[in-house]
Amino acid sequence: MTSAPVDPTTTTAWQTLTELYADFTPDLRGWFASDPNRARSLTFGAADLRVDLSKNLLTPEIARTLIQLGEQVGLPERIEAMFSGERINVTENRSVLHTALRLPRDASLEVEGHDVVPDVHAELDKVYAFADKVRSGEWKGVTGRRIETVVNIGIGGSDLGPVMVYEALKPFGQLGLECRFISNIDPTDVAEKTFGLDPETTLFIVASKTFTTLETLTNARLAKAWLLDSLRASNAIGHHDDAAARAVASHFVAVSTALDKVADFGIDPNNAFGFWDWVGGRYSVDSAIGASIAVFIGPERFAEFLSGFHAMDEHFRTTPIQKNVPALMGLLNVWYVNFCKARTHAVLPYAQYLHRFPAYLQQLTMESNGKSVRWDGTPVTTETGEVFWGEPGTNGQHAFYQLIHQGTQLIPADFIAVVNPARPLRDGDADVHELFLANFFAQTKALAFGKTAEEVRAEGTAEAIVPARVFGGNRPTTSIMAPELSPSVLGQLIALYEHITFTQGIVWGIDSFDQWGVELGKQLAKEITPAVGGDSDALAEQDPSTRALIEYYLEYRV
Repeated sequence: MTSAPVDPTTTTAWQTLTELYADFTPDLRGWFASDPNRARSLTFGAADLRVDLSKNLLTPEIARTLIQLGEQVGLPERIEAMFSGERINVTENRSVLHTALRLPRDASLEVEGHDVVPDVHAELDKVYAFADKVRSGEWKGVTGRRIETVVNIGIGGSDLGPVMVYEALKPFGQLGLECRFISNIDPTDVAEKTFGLDPETTLFIVASKTFTTLETLTNARLAKAWLLDSLRASNAIGHHDDAAARAVASHFVAVSTALDKVADFGIDPNNAFGFWDWVGGRYSVDSAIGASIAVFIGPERFAEFLSGFHAMDEHFRTTPIQKNVPALMGLLNVWYVNFCKARTHAVLPYAQYLHRFPAYLQQLTMESNGKSVRWDGTPVTTETGEVFWGEPGTNGQHAFYQLIHQGTQLIPADFIAVVNPARPLRDGDADVHELFLANFFAQTKALAFGKTAEEVRAEGTAEAIVPARVFGGNRPTTSIMAPELSPSVLGQLIALYEHITFTQGIVWGIDSFDQWGVELGKQLAKEITPAVGGDSDALAEQDPSTRALIEYYLEYRV
């Protein structure tokens, strides 16, 4: 579908929202007092998630108009276009089918005459077979010992997703197996991540679709040198080429479709797992990019992970906007960004295992919607995107919540919690998880309703400091809860935010699936590298600021 996007500012819904905001005074205390059913009417189910939108800055009229906006920009049609495989990634002329990665084996999805589901499951079967070999000990290192550490080498979507999922699902991992993740081209990353490892029991997964990513291939070569040097130093292998080749073949696999480059590196192409050009990097953790996760939690749990994605996909595809949680949350974000002028969005998981989830969402949301042109190449007509950030509660409470509660900026926040913890503990007679969740409930209550000057005075506070202890309230939050942080629930959470991001992109008329903004810096880095190495001609070509910075580096480089 390559038709021009609807300019949202030309819709009647946008005009109505503009008029509503002009007279808008948020009053969550009053709204709850006047509508006893507010919490019930603004709480929704999506798969296993319970999502309470009632503490958002929404009136019934604003909610109705946001739904109309979604309809008027063609959101239902665009959802169907994505799921059916139309080439909605127009700048790369590709389908957008990360949703196909989690379709059941008995499903069918024909894209331009070809059913992609068998392809997906054939690759999954390869990943699962590999995972079983590592987990069972059948896969052995070059000296015959079983693998104890899997090191994923990737960057961007080939790193952020696997890291986040590994941290989130640690309770489901196999004992005796550990994963580490190398991404940064800073050599410190390789040095730290290989520190203390036994090369005889370490397996590397090099994740690069084209097997040309500068950072990933540099780190892969460093890892190969570490492996061979360490094995030779301990006399585990000899110095001849055959021994090196056997070691690399035993300790490296790839996630790539460039089988020739994989073979040149020394990896057996039979140990390379692929995916497709209709899978964007930041949407790929449920593909072979998640091979390290499949090894760690096992194929059965990984299948549950995929089923969670699919459950949220089905909710998004089949539920009318009025009750469609990702659509409603995306439309709410548009309200905050374009009308309330919010510039950031906090994601605050009250679940320590989700401590990397905000970082994961930074790529998903900002790489997707940080655009200033629409999908037909014309300039956008609205603000687009927002800065996503966050840390786990209660850590954040002792760091930045002050700004959210009493600062001058409007910061919508999503609070995420689970009912049953993976590691329940007691402090004497106290259930520590109950204490933890009391903070979760208290924070959204405090942000919504605040504390008036009269309430502060009633506590006996000295008049001079009453203003400092007043909380204005009307700070919007969404509460997301689930029974537990299972593989399925994690998949649901990821898919929820994928579709929130998509919804916002459709309203703004942008292509949420390309990322040309990351290319220029990478291109310039290659051009500047000779100057950093001391090439005087290359140095002379730089702008004065860049040249001076490089000269400082060259002066002090030891």
